[in-house]
Amino acid sequence: VQLQASGGGLVQAGGSLRLSCAASGATFRFSALGWYRLAPGKQRELVADISRTGTTTYRDSVKGRFTISRDNAKSTVYLQMNSLKPDDTAVYYCNLQFAALSYWGQGTQVTVSS
Repeated sequence: VQLQASGGGLVQAGGSLRLSCAASGATFRFSALGWYRLAPGKQRELVADISRTGTTTYRDSVKGRFTISRDNAKSTVYLQMNSLKPDDTAVYYCNLQFAALSYWGQGTQVTVSS
């Protein structure tokens, strides 16, 4: 499985971005998917995830602002990010979990200016 993330960039506070992560392989529709982020000086944290049945969870700081979704036909997971804050600045990584295996995308930088 290979994951290719895209959609990051520089945006002003209050703006929006949509991250995409396209996966190869035939296991996508059976996999759990997640977006993580890593900011300088901080530990990696789970931002949002979505189960193979579509159940979603979010960390408290992004609830109401971010939406994770998946398109099994396109083998792609999305993260719609609205009302962005400077604290959202980080490298965002997509993750796919299938059985006992975990795969990571290459990361995409999101920078939110104040």
